[in-house]
Amino acid sequence: MSTVILLRHGKSTANGSGILAGRTPKVGLDDTGRAQAEALVKRLAPVPLAELVVSPMLRCRQTVAKLAEARGLDKVKEPGLSEVDYGDWTGRALKDLFEEPLWRVVQAHPSAAVFPGGEGLAEMQARSVAAVRAHDARITAKHGENAVWLLCSHGDVIKSILADALGQHLDAFQRIVVDPASVSVVRYTETRPFVLRVNDNGGDLAGIAPPAPKDKAKRGKGKQSSDAVVGGTTGA
Repeated sequence: MSTVILLRHGKSTANGSGILAGRTPKVGLDDTGRAQAEALVKRLAPVPLAELVVSPMLRCRQTVAKLAEARGLDKVKEPGLSEVDYGDWTGRALKDLFEEPLWRVVQAHPSAAVFPGGEGLAEMQARSVAAVRAHDARITAKHGENAVWLLCSHGDVIKSILADALGQHLDAFQRIVVDPASVSVVRYTETRPFVLRVNDNGGDLAGIAPPAPKDKAKRGKGKQSSDAVVGGTTGA
């Protein structure tokens, strides 16, 4: 299977407002977010990208717009990677939501949290993980085992994908931090995923692409190993 870069959208106009934007239409990037989107082009320059898959939300499409232009890639919209449907919580002030009994459930037992008029976090994880794995299988079949692709989505969505890749129960996903414009990386293999980066905000990403086989005839055809490196990787 291939390697996926999990990119959270850049800082949005809602991130600093104290409001839970959710799926509110037309929430775009602020000045900081636009700068983060521009910096992404240079940051990902050493990484070959087969495809870009994005949440339909405006802030995600804006985050990858410059990158898509620079690489000549289309943006594949994927509803399964959309923001959590927070239902009646959408547009409310976070300071008011702190007082809701459901807030403690979201923090301590998120697998049981279902937003009134919206979806549950377990439902969100199921559809987002299904979307990632479906695209990964499709991209691997089309571009080969060494393909690297990027998805741009939202904080809780990416955290839930990482929890699945780490073999964590969803109830532990609040332990994961995913900042705006941060990069996390998962390499899927036949039997298990490997988590290569979490919440990376500035490191060199050149090493995430798996090395191509030395034999040109075998490039794109060999399977990535599912075995973990005993004692830890060497960083090569």
